[in-house]
Amino acid sequence: MAKSISHSLLLFSFIIMYIRLIASLARVAAISNSYNVLTYGAVPVGKTDSSKAFLGAWTAACGSTEAATIYVPPGTFLLGSVTFEGQCKSNAVTFQIDGVLVAPSDFNVIGRDGTWINFNSVSGVSIVGGTIDGQGASLWACKHANKECPQGTTALAFYHSSDIVISGLKSQNSQMFHIVIYGSNNARVESVTISAPEDSPNTDGIHVESSSNVKILHSVIGTGDDCISIGPGSSNLWINDITCGPGHGISIGSLGWQVQEGGVENVTVSGASFFGTQNGFRIKTWSRPSNGFARNITFEHGVMSNAQNPIIIDQNYCPSHPNGCPNQGSGVKISGINFQDIHGTSATQVGIELNCSPKESCDGITLNNVNLGYKNGAAQLSCANAHFTYLNSSFNPSSGCLINAI
Repeated sequence: MAKSISHSLLLFSFIIMYIRLIASLARVAAISNSYNVLTYGAVPVGKTDSSKAFLGAWTAACGSTEAATIYVPPGTFLLGSVTFEGQCKSNAVTFQIDGVLVAPSDFNVIGRDGTWINFNSVSGVSIVGGTIDGQGASLWACKHANKECPQGTTALAFYHSSDIVISGLKSQNSQMFHIVIYGSNNARVESVTISAPEDSPNTDGIHVESSSNVKILHSVIGTGDDCISIGPGSSNLWINDITCGPGHGISIGSLGWQVQEGGVENVTVSGASFFGTQNGFRIKTWSRPSNGFARNITFEHGVMSNAQNPIIIDQNYCPSHPNGCPNQGSGVKISGINFQDIHGTSATQVGIELNCSPKESCDGITLNNVNLGYKNGAAQLSCANAHFTYLNSSFNPSSGCLINAI
C-alpha cells in the first residue's frame, strides 16, 4: 500500500513538473513574440516623440509569422501622426497598452493629418487597455473663437480592415472623432470609455461607416457630438449596453449627402441609457435627392433621463438653414424601424418626432411599449409623412399623424 502511494505521489509530482515546464515554455514563447516599444527607443515621459519607436515595434510584430504582442508599458508616450500598415504575416497582432499615448499639445502639428493613430488594411489586430489623449482643448478654443484653425484629427481609426478588437481603451479629448471604423468587416469595440466636454465640437465617440458586422458593447461615452454615429453603407451592427451623456445620442446618419449612396440596414441598438443628451435614438437625413435608405433597424430597452429629443427621425436635416433646406425633400427611404421598451423623461414637450420626407414617407414604423414623460404628463408625439403602428404606448399625438393603433 505504501509503495502504491509513493508511486502515485511520484507520478503526481512528475505531472506537476511537466505542467510547469509547458507553462514556462509558453511564457518564453510569448516573450519571444512580444515587442516592447522601449526596446525600439520609446521614451515614457511624454516629451520626446516616440512615433518611430512605435512604428519600429509594429514592423517587427507585423513581420512575425506567429501571433505577436506590441507592449506599451506604464508611462506617457508622445506620438505624432502614425499609420500602421498591413498586410501582416500574422493574423493576430495585439497592442497591449498599460500606458498613456498623448498627441502633441500644439494642434497644428497633427491638426491637418486626418487621423492621429491610423490602422490601414490590417487583419486580426487587437488594442487592449490603455489611454489615448488627443489634447484637443486648444483646438476647440480656437474654433470657439472663430479663428483660422485646422479641422482637427480623428484619434484612432481602422480603414479597410477586418477582425478588429478594441477592448478596455480609454479615449479622451480627441480633436475630432474619437474612434472611426471605415470600410471594414468584423469589428468588436467593447468596454471602452470615451470622454470630451459637452461643448467640444465634432467629437463623436464612435463612428462606423461603410462597414459590416460591427459590435459595440458595454461602453460609457460622453462627448460634444454623437456618442455613436452610423454612416452610409453600414450593415449588421449590434450595439448593446451603452451609457451616453453628454452628447447628441446614438444616430443613424447623417445620410443622403450624395445622390448615389449606400444605405444602412440590419442595425440593433439595445440597452442604451441617455443622460441629459440632445437626442436619444435618432435617424437623420439630408434634405436633398438621394437613393440611400435606412431599413430594418431596432431601438430597444432604452432609458431616457431628460433627453431633449428622446426619439427623433429628422429628414429635413440642413444645419446651415435652421428651418430646414428650402424647397427640397430627402430622397432617403426609411422603413422597418422598431422602437420598443423605451421609457424615461423628455426635457422637451415633444418626446417623439417623426419628421419624414414629403418625397419618401417613412413606412413600417412601430412604437411598442414606448412611454415617455414630460413634467407631470406624457410627452407629445409630432409627425409628418410617417406611417406607423403603436401598442402599449402612451403619448399625445399631434394632428396629421398617420396612426394604426393596436
